[in-house]
Amino acid sequence: MTAPSDHRDGELRPADPADARERETGGPAGGSPAARGAGPAREPSGPGTVGTGGGGPAGPSAPGRGDGGPVRHFVGVRMASCAGTPTAEEWADKLWAAVSAMDEYSALDTVAGALDAGLDAESVLLDVIGAVQHRVGIEWAANRMSVAEEHAATAINDRVLAALPIPRPDPATSRGRVLVACVDQEWHALPARLLTLTLRLRGWHVDYLGAQVPTGHLVAHIHRTGPSVVCLSSSLPARLPVLHAALTSCQAAGVPVMAGGLALGHDGRYARLLGADGWAPDARAAADRLAAGPLPAPPPAHQAAADLPHLLDQEYTLVTRDARRLVKETLLRLADRFPAMRSYDDEQKERTAEDLAHIVDALSTALYVDDDDLFTDFLLWTAEILTARGVPARALLPGLDLLEEQLHDFLRARRLLRAGRCAVAALS
Repeated sequence: MTAPSDHRDGELRPADPADARERETGGPAGGSPAARGAGPAREPSGPGTVGTGGGGPAGPSAPGRGDGGPVRHFVGVRMASCAGTPTAEEWADKLWAAVSAMDEYSALDTVAGALDAGLDAESVLLDVIGAVQHRVGIEWAANRMSVAEEHAATAINDRVLAALPIPRPDPATSRGRVLVACVDQEWHALPARLLTLTLRLRGWHVDYLGAQVPTGHLVAHIHRTGPSVVCLSSSLPARLPVLHAALTSCQAAGVPVMAGGLALGHDGRYARLLGADGWAPDARAAADRLAAGPLPAPPPAHQAAADLPHLLDQEYTLVTRDARRLVKETLLRLADRFPAMRSYDDEQKERTAEDLAHIVDALSTALYVDDDDLFTDFLLWTAEILTARGVPARALLPGLDLLEEQLHDFLRARRLLRAGRCAVAALS
């Protein structure tokens, strides 16, 4: 089974955000020589949460589905079109040329030129820089850009953002104070930063706390500064339980929460499920919603689990608690199911264990929200990434079968695994 691994600004496990290694994937375990050179499947950072200029990761007809096309999840990869004026598109092409050449100075000159030519700062922010980051995701997903090249492109875009002329907030004319942060364990900071700059351009005083903010510190900042609204950003579905805890903690402090990002679904379904007071698909929509008036008052303080009665069956808790054992046991059994694994070296075995951890994490999150589509779309996105790297989708099937065998008493987990297996098998 080969769900690729990840690193700092995106991941597929959703995984450990520090893992930036390229690796071999193939066969039912991740180390086949046939796949040498395949990079880790991960989430390029970029427009993907509240704070972006694009739409959701899939078409409008169904979660992760286009019009009759295959199911996709595209964790962190912005496959939707980015609307922009022809002038913005011209400047985006110029910025792409600079970014893809890893020429930071030309990138800075391009953005300065767009502003000098009369393009407004918000369009430069979302339709030029955001559009280029969107393209970075597409190129990486198609295996036309390495992890190192994606990192370089993202770093250049981050540098270009810092060069934008964002006016200093004027307390006398400020629309109010907004807190923008990524939830704990969420390293995708660029989308939240795009939202921050958009709001500042529109006259808001914004406290931007950056990536992976622990919930306790988030609440402490709320008590210290008194924002009128909190905007929480998360790109990775595996962060939904953490986001839920952060959301309810902020609400308990008396502040309404707008949640956004790829983790919430292209239509905001998980924002509604988890009880967010607002949701927006992109930075413009978020800024427009805040300008339209205050969010509804948050509900009374309550335990996060009260929003999700299906958690009473303890399947999410038990699978999460036993995740390491599930990975270890599946890895051992894979060697019997797929004898070629016995010749894998330590590096290949390590990559395979990471792959299995990605799948178990996705399964746990799907159990948390009780949604077949979340797990199935994740697997199909994984299969698409693997296929682009020369690894067949069917390589995922043995691991899914072994997980179902171990979770034979878990009715919801078996349902999710069977739905995912059927979807992956249909690709073969």
